[in-house]
Amino acid sequence: MAGHHHHHHMDAGEGDSRVAWAVVVNLALTVAQIIGGIVSGSLAMIADAIHNFSDAMSLIIAFFARKIARRPADGKMTFGYGRAEVVAALINYTTLIVIGFYLIYEAIMRFIEPSGVDGWLVVIIAGVALAVDVVTALLTFSLSKESVNIRAAFVHNVADALGSLAVIFAGTLIILYDWQIIDPIVTLAIAGYILWLSFGEIGNVIRILMLGAPPEVRAANVVTSIEAVQGVASVHHLHLWQMQEHEAALDAHLVIEAGRWSDADAIKQAVKDALKQEFGIGHTTLELECARHACVGAEVIG
Repeated sequence: MAGHHHHHHMDAGEGDSRVAWAVVVNLALTVAQIIGGIVSGSLAMIADAIHNFSDAMSLIIAFFARKIARRPADGKMTFGYGRAEVVAALINYTTLIVIGFYLIYEAIMRFIEPSGVDGWLVVIIAGVALAVDVVTALLTFSLSKESVNIRAAFVHNVADALGSLAVIFAGTLIILYDWQIIDPIVTLAIAGYILWLSFGEIGNVIRILMLGAPPEVRAANVVTSIEAVQGVASVHHLHLWQMQEHEAALDAHLVIEAGRWSDADAIKQAVKDALKQEFGIGHTTLELECARHACVGAEVIG
């Protein structure tokens, strides 16, 4: 499986320990931020803490999903467990969206009923938070390139780092100008950013779970490519989907040209080779039909 991707793969154990460390660091930070937010009266700080807690949760989910995804296929899960990571990503983005809307509600309530914020405490704790976010981002960055699951956790983390920067900015304005209204304004900005990121990423996750075709492959091009192989009269009942993030699969019925049935195996192999070369589709199931007994009026796709 690893051979299909063109990037360097990290050892699974090393990847796991990186994710585990990121979890520990984020949980410790969440506790510090919640205490700091309550003591200083800063909603933006608590917003960042909730987001950070969701970070830790997303990393925990990602950690276990990674472990499950490595299990081999068995009688119950004949395709293997790779989609555990996709399910984890869906859970993570969904919680982020819920958090985003909750923060918007809380910020609006703050505009209606403002309350005092201790700027210094906010800046100090947010500074520590920013350092932790940077460490976590460094731990998960290389893993995020090869897994939709870790990428969801990494996106959580980047949003967090920006949240911490925004909180530092708000705290500084409160120290300098006692500009309390900036706290809910920054909270709205953090919430908006979280929602923008999550809605941008969740579509691809849903697409995989809905057995959608890989985004970079057009089914029409695949049909054209198959029909260009010598000896293929036509193709129908074509299904193209992503088994998991980096693995596409295809099944289809091939109609072999009249008089070419003796070459059927070679034609089938030529189609498989073409699909592998042009589209990187390695998992192919082809049913062969001779031109005289082919399905009548069958849909090309589906």
